[in-house]
Amino acid sequence: MEYELDAGAHSVYSLDYHLILTIKYRRSVLNDERMVLLKEIAKSVSESYDVHIKNMEHDEDHVHILFRTKPTTEIPKYINVLKSATARKMNDEYADEWQDKLWNGVFWSPSYCLISTGEVSLEKLTEYVEQQGVA
Repeated sequence: MEYELDAGAHSVYSLDYHLILTIKYRRSVLNDERMVLLKEIAKSVSESYDVHIKNMEHDEDHVHILFRTKPTTEIPKYINVLKSATARKMNDEYADEWQDKLWNGVFWSPSYCLISTGEVSLEKLTEYVEQQGVA
């Protein structure tokens, strides 16, 4: 098994995540033009948290973000700041265009989906761990 590893002072790690954010009420407000601004804001926020966005794509009502981070990153705090900053800027720029779809300046749904990812499947990893210690 091979991993793409990062190193800290006293550790090595590989921490990749898949984050899914949905628009409030699952309203269809995203398009390619709006994603340009959303990606710029997300990149800026991520740099300040030492998070590397590997990929970020969208549908009309949700966003998928694949990112890599360090063990010291406060992931819930990062996600909350990411959602706040992007919502504020998106509303500043586009609120007039979607005022009939999103009310009171609420852009994101309050929930999110965060999935840890790996370079091997959970099934393969389980098999590997089960084989440890077997002579």
